[in-house]
Amino acid sequence: QVQIVESGGGLVQPGGSLRLSCAASGFTFRTYAMRWFRQAPGKERELVASITSTGDSTMYADSVKGRFTISRDNAKKMVYLQMNSLKPEDTAVYYCHAISIYVKQAAYWGQGTQVTVSS
Repeated sequence: QVQIVESGGGLVQPGGSLRLSCAASGFTFRTYAMRWFRQAPGKERELVASITSTGDSTMYADSVKGRFTISRDNAKKMVYLQMNSLKPEDTAVYYCHAISIYVKQAAYWGQGTQVTVSS
């Protein structure tokens, strides 16, 4: 069955770094674009970063541009989000999302990982 499992969240001080990982299984990973979303308490879920199925193009929200880097390893069926210069406003649950490049209805979510930026 389809599984998307995030890991790597935790508590970090402002200015620190974290790397989130997303392990995918149960679908043809190389034919899915991958995204990271986040949702802070009382706020809507927002798109943070995305990467094409081949990894040749990425996109970032303005709020994280220059600080976050999304990458993928199709051989390992993994997606990563390197987060540097973290700010308290980056505190949220981070979700990994897969969407088929052929069938838009084929989309899957992970369960999320908590990132807390606080001194």
